Amino acid sequence: MTTMTTARTVEYPADGLTMIGHLALPPGVDRRPAVLIGPEGMGLSDVERRRADALAGLGYVALAFDLHGGRYLGDPEEMLARCLPLLADPDRMRGIGRAALDVLRSEPRTDPDRIAAVGYGTGGAVGLELGRGGVSLRAIGTVNATTTGRPGEAARIRCPVWAGVGSEDPIMPPAQRDAFTAEMRDAGVDWRLTVYGGALHAFHHPPVAHRVVPGVGYHPRHARRAWRDVVDLLTECLPVTEDPGA
Repeated sequence: MTTMTTARTVEYPADGLTMIGHLALPPGVDRRPAVLIGPEGMGLSDVERRRADALAGLGYVALAFDLHGGRYLGDPEEMLARCLPLLADPDRMRGIGRAALDVLRSEPRTDPDRIAAVGYGTGGAVGLELGRGGVSLRAIGTVNATTTGRPGEAARIRCPVWAGVGSEDPIMPPAQRDAFTAEMRDAGVDWRLTVYGGALHAFHHPPVAHRVVPGVGYHPRHARRAWRDVVDLLTECLPVTEDPGA
């Protein structure tokens, strides 16, 4: 039996593109709960790959999914030109999420009845749309993605939702947070919102060597806290070993 995590790239079609995801597996051969990890609008990078590897180290099967057909969009204008239409189209987001979810479910190590979605920015919006689309998940966690959906569809979300956002995020400002929480409340969702004081958009993401959109900034202390909050969500809603008496 292996005592180390393993990882490999996986290719799959979505949104008219060939997506290239990063699948990380925990030690052993048994079935485990699984986590779908969505990246910021720039796309899949080593940041998300490391998060998938870290979750595998905690005992989860983890798939960091792709948004842009194997490309990382470091140019802000190019990123916005692709992401803004995507964020305005729930069906496209659901298609991207469902394609990745099919890959994760087809992995023999995955327990298909125990899957959560955790996403950042655009990837977090994809996770929320999976819930609004009625996909059965154990939890949805988002950072920088207090996005709202089509009226009434949040009622299809049947799992706890946790959202984290920076207090100084101009992309997800207080009015957007209020709209998101009103949607969750009106739909009867089990939701929580954590506001990280003094943090900007993408505060969880280490600095990058290219231009970014205004309002983005790394906050290392809150980045660590947000990761702990994600792990706590998974520990509560998707424990690696389920208690049969629970």
